[in-house]
Amino acid sequence: MDKERRRLIIFIHSLSGGGAERVTANLANHWANKGWEITVVTLAARSLDFYELHPAVKRIALELTGDSGNFLAGLVQNLRRVMVLRRVLRQIKPDIALGMMTTANVLLALATWGLPWLRAIGSERTHPPQYPLGVLWEGLRRFSYNRLAAVTALTRESAVWLKDHTGARRVPVIPNAALWPLPMQAPQIAPESISHTGRFIVLAVGRTSEEKQFGLLLEIFHSLANQYPVWDLVILGEGPQRPALQTQARMAGLEQRVFFPGRAGNVREWYERADLYVMSSRFEGFPNTLVEAMAHGLAAVSFDCDTGPRDIIRHEVDGLLVPPGDVAGLTAALARLMSDAALLQRFVGRAVEARERFSMERIAGMWEELFDEVVK
Repeated sequence: MDKERRRLIIFIHSLSGGGAERVTANLANHWANKGWEITVVTLAARSLDFYELHPAVKRIALELTGDSGNFLAGLVQNLRRVMVLRRVLRQIKPDIALGMMTTANVLLALATWGLPWLRAIGSERTHPPQYPLGVLWEGLRRFSYNRLAAVTALTRESAVWLKDHTGARRVPVIPNAALWPLPMQAPQIAPESISHTGRFIVLAVGRTSEEKQFGLLLEIFHSLANQYPVWDLVILGEGPQRPALQTQARMAGLEQRVFFPGRAGNVREWYERADLYVMSSRFEGFPNTLVEAMAHGLAAVSFDCDTGPRDIIRHEVDGLLVPPGDVAGLTAALARLMSDAALLQRFVGRAVEARERFSMERIAGMWEELFDEVVK
């Protein structure tokens, strides 16, 4: 098939809120807009979709999710997933099938076994050692990855790990793209409903889960609140720790200074309203929100955790990197930019270069070069 009009399947667990899910939707929409024949296949039901797809994208939901009660039940369930996915592949006959995340990669590798006309590519969306999968899935990853034409990594560190711990034959590094401006979708939460005129905002965006260390971020902001009375903290996102974080803010007397709007489809407006971006994560894969925030004109402060921030922030150019776990260092970095408007604006002037550094055209072009190579 002409490389200018490829037929492509992207396989992922779901299109619910999340970084890999957003990347899937962004790439699918970009290629559909180019006239490619794109099909997005998920294990989960379509009712769980959060991200919107281009009208030309074909959507197939296998509805084969659910936990297994024991090893045997899990084996049977995954064999069924492989057979159903294989049937979809044979019906659509794509020239490229792309898996998103480890379990999708493994299932795709098994489903394409014996289909020599199909080129399958896996894509790791995290730094693998930070998310151990257990003996079964780790073994399946080692066994199946050499059956994929390539497995992409988000960073150099992840690529090295994949080469050392799996049979992946080709491991190119392809970072995530940053859409600018981000599209708007429901639900929309107006920044004006929380932030008043004359107030400055430190913004954090992400799932309120343990690895984001938002509780630690609250402690840091608490230590700065009295010194910087016109600054507020907004943590935008949903997740299991949100109630506990709200309680923590209330116990610290910060109800009027720290806000938890929830999950919003108008993140763009929050980036545009904020004055500084902060990432307190213990680990990342390649943080989409960090790239997006900078592309929308925010200087950033982040722990230099594995992996991603050091590939995005240029220290002392468009933001500040702090050694992982250095609470005093992150506190000082925030204070430095909250108190120095000139330095903050200088960083902002360079942060917007992320629009080109991580543009969809540039990153999608890297994918397209890989597709050309594996088809040849």
